Amino acid sequence: MPFAKTPVMRADFRSQYGPKYHYTPNVNGITAKAVFRYSLVAAPIAGALGVAALFYASGIPRVQRDILQKFPVIGPYFVKTVHPADSPF
Repeated sequence: MPFAKTPVMRADFRSQYGPKYHYTPNVNGITAKAVFRYSLVAAPIAGALGVAALFYASGIPRVQRDILQKFPVIGPYFVKTVHPADSPF
């Protein structure tokens, strides 16, 4: 029996009719394909959570000035101007 000599010799022979195996790089069983697939699922959820956090914090003046006023379409909505007659100074 030619394959029973050593395990190393068994790995050297590859049949042209058999399946073509190749090494898939992984870290603890997690492959690049799995990371890409799960990131496609997680990206819309993370985007929705980010938008929800911005709207939740939109009442904070610092968030309005530093983040929300920089958006081109909704930025003017967050600009708060005080009429000169209402100013205490």
